[in-house]
Amino acid sequence: MKKYYLLVLCFGAFFNVIAAENTATELPLLKEKVNRAILKFEQTNKNLWAYQISRFEDEEGDISSSIEQHSPQEDKPWSLKKIDGQLPTKKQIKSFAKKKQKQSDSVKKEQNIQLPLRELIHHESLSLVSIDDKYIVMAFNVHLNKLGEDSMGKLQGQLTYQKENQFIEKISIWNNADFSPMFTANITDLAINFTFSHINGAVLAKQNEMKMKGSFAYFTEINETSLDSFSDYLYQGNVIK
Repeated sequence: MKKYYLLVLCFGAFFNVIAAENTATELPLLKEKVNRAILKFEQTNKNLWAYQISRFEDEEGDISSSIEQHSPQEDKPWSLKKIDGQLPTKKQIKSFAKKKQKQSDSVKKEQNIQLPLRELIHHESLSLVSIDDKYIVMAFNVHLNKLGEDSMGKLQGQLTYQKENQFIEKISIWNNADFSPMFTANITDLAINFTFSHINGAVLAKQNEMKMKGSFAYFTEINETSLDSFSDYLYQGNVIK
């Protein structure tokens, strides 16, 4: 019996070494797949697509929602369809148009209209979590400048790569410890999820979700949920003047 257990242990150690060597060999190839997937996302110009966004926000019980339409072939590409379940008033439409124009001007100055995946996913820190016939799941380190220096080492990330269409289908970010993004603010729970759709070779946003809990100025509770859902994509590049 002792010889049997010894044999099992020896074979187990041998296969663990082989598995480790295979993973080390595979990792550069997997990282390159992720790099190409990021490039595929960067090369997709979302401004050439018509689509609808349904937004939902819950800030400490203060709930709001809206439905927006993006139509790039129109003189004014953004329109407000509904706000809090109702048709918008003229004042709300005017306020919405002003807000979108301000955002558009800011984007032109920054020359960045996409989620910065290349900054979000730290390439060198990528490690394999799991792999099967359909998906590759990889973990990575996260440092978001907007969340402050205190968040360093307290955020984890994971991506799901879909093999068939060779794109990143989901990105999840969460915290493993409390952190302070600014003075007197403390975040105890943070969960961010991005999901994407693959449509005719383009990689487009499907859903952005964020949940955050904590406190501000020691007494004010932070309990926020936001959800943006994208739908009804239609390519308009061939009709834009």
